[in-house]
Amino acid sequence: MAARGALHLLIGPVGAGKTTHAQRLCARSPALFLDLDAWMVRLFGGDPRPAENVMAWYVERRDRCRALIWDLAARALDCGTDVVLELGLVASHEREAFYAQARAEDVDVRILLVDAPRDVRRDRVAARNQSGAPFTQIVPPAFFELASDAWEPPTESERSRWNIIDV
Repeated sequence: MAARGALHLLIGPVGAGKTTHAQRLCARSPALFLDLDAWMVRLFGGDPRPAENVMAWYVERRDRCRALIWDLAARALDCGTDVVLELGLVASHEREAFYAQARAEDVDVRILLVDAPRDVRRDRVAARNQSGAPFTQIVPPAFFELASDAWEPPTESERSRWNIIDV
């Protein structure tokens, strides 16, 4: 049986550079990059949003994608493939739930925190929105601000328990 692959979990606020860092990791060493935003855009990007309760609509789809992405990641790890994972875990309780799931499945996780000042992230997101690159998650300015406000940086306790590495 092949040795289990390594799991690299990227965390950080919107526009911090997580995808760019993942691409660099995958260029240095073969790995499967699984990115929630790309899945959401490809699966639901063209779907009409409801006039009301858009967050409930989004969260339901996000959670289904996260479950499928985790299933694929776990299979790849079992086959000896390294995985770079970005699941949009902005809240500490979401990260703790993921850490517990990984631990329950005996997966070692290397957690990488990617961050940048808010003004730098705002400019990056605006440029990305204009890029026209395929499968790009468009983040309107108002949503950028909401998502930035929702980001909960890891506490010192979370950092020490999980050996979070600043990138």
